[in-house]
Amino acid sequence: MKKVLLAVVGTVALAAAAVVYTVAARPSPAEPAKVEHLSLAPGQLFFRSTKTGNVGVVPLANPGAAPKFSDLKCDRFAVSASTGMCLAVRPGTLPAVSDFSILDRNFATTHKDYLPGTPSRARVSPDGKRVYWTVFVTGDSYAATGFSTRAGIYQLDNGELEKTIEELPVLVDGKRYFSSDVNYWGITFSKDGKRFYSTLGTKGKTYLIEGDYDTYRGKALRENVECPSLSPDETRIAFKKKVGEGVWRLSVLDLKTMRETALAETRSVDDQALWQDDHTILYGLDNAVWSVPADGTGAPRKLVSDAASPAVTH
Repeated sequence: MKKVLLAVVGTVALAAAAVVYTVAARPSPAEPAKVEHLSLAPGQLFFRSTKTGNVGVVPLANPGAAPKFSDLKCDRFAVSASTGMCLAVRPGTLPAVSDFSILDRNFATTHKDYLPGTPSRARVSPDGKRVYWTVFVTGDSYAATGFSTRAGIYQLDNGELEKTIEELPVLVDGKRYFSSDVNYWGITFSKDGKRFYSTLGTKGKTYLIEGDYDTYRGKALRENVECPSLSPDETRIAFKKKVGEGVWRLSVLDLKTMRETALAETRSVDDQALWQDDHTILYGLDNAVWSVPADGTGAPRKLVSDAASPAVTH
């Protein structure tokens, strides 16, 4: 099997919560009053309209400005470098099928393919050379709820696509870990495209996994870490920490000291956080995009209303 990243079976809580979220977040068929041609120019904050599903954008320096909207509709949107990704479920398909589209800096679609399942997460690597995702699927016999998750990766440079990958050798407590219920989700890459982090879920626990893409091996670093997001300076991980049933708290982990800092956002956030820069975390909550300082100080700040799935260009 070629080197590829993740295919996962979500935990019961993760699958149930995210499926409910995805269904509840489906927009109405309304359209924005005006659609415009967008580009991936630097200094922009992109988001998905929770009213219409269209991709919108505001200046990163002035998020309160009137947004511009594209005619592109997505359930999840991501961008990095000069690459964008749109993940959108096809209406009326049973079982669900999702399309993913790759966009260039001029917002033109350069590649399109499909995936079985309903969108959950989407990300683009820092160098813009890979896109990866998580989708919810039905029918796996080991999923008690009938739902499971699968993640995959598409490499822009060679066109290699893996829709589902279920094998990542990993060490837990220094020993090779085997279990039929092992799940991975929420991947984040380093700038060199070799080191990556993800969540491993098994037997009711979650772990932060550090992996090496060249050797395709991983090891557990810490327990109770979900949806990691690597900081631009690659020294910290933003993540959601489970503090109760169906309740998560945003935190930041220092990778050198393993010191954990709870952020000032005290509400439950079921999202894969995004680093705006080395000092600020973005996330979607209550049909809005918010920011909060990454050091635990300050207070949450609403940036864009009726919005989710934030993405920034630098």
